[in-house]
Amino acid sequence: MWNSLTYSLSDHPVGKDPQAMRTGQRQNKGMRTRLGCLSHKSDSCSDFTAILPDKPNRALKRLSTEEATRWADSFDVLLSHKYGVAAFRAFLKTEFSEENLEFWLACEEFKKTRSTAKLVSKAHRIFEEFVDVQAPREVNIDFQTREATRKNMQEPSLTCFDQAQGKVHSLMEKDSYPRFLRSKMYLDLLSQSQRRLS
Repeated sequence: MWNSLTYSLSDHPVGKDPQAMRTGQRQNKGMRTRLGCLSHKSDSCSDFTAILPDKPNRALKRLSTEEATRWADSFDVLLSHKYGVAAFRAFLKTEFSEENLEFWLACEEFKKTRSTAKLVSKAHRIFEEFVDVQAPREVNIDFQTREATRKNMQEPSLTCFDQAQGKVHSLMEKDSYPRFLRSKMYLDLLSQSQRRLS
């Protein structure tokens, strides 16, 4: 009885700022849209704009049909475009394989490390997060590549993940990328950007 009374009084709109309530409702709706989009299979997601970085409408206005179409030119073109990465990440989440892209991105960021002290700690973090056996977000690489990377951890360098990163890149390019290009998610994005031009 006391809990339900407390709940109903604290949730009552009297005394609350109406603007704050509207903002909260918009944020909740946006979050539901994003979560709904990601909870569906990749072939059934129609509100692709919810996963784009920045504000969806502003992001979609910046994304031209030409840019989105170029993502089909090559996997590296897709990875070089921030909205391409965001779209591909959302697609991989629907397939429960986003760790591959996250590992690849972590390696790219790692290669920019200039401090030797940071290099060692970052290398061990990446290895423990993605490469080690039973890592929380373990990537799918063969035993030899995993062991070669483990040996590289003895003296980490900017190239210590190159072999593993290459294998993961190749796996995504041959497996996930073609499915992404055929997905309803990508085709809907192209369609939405074309409609905006008409």
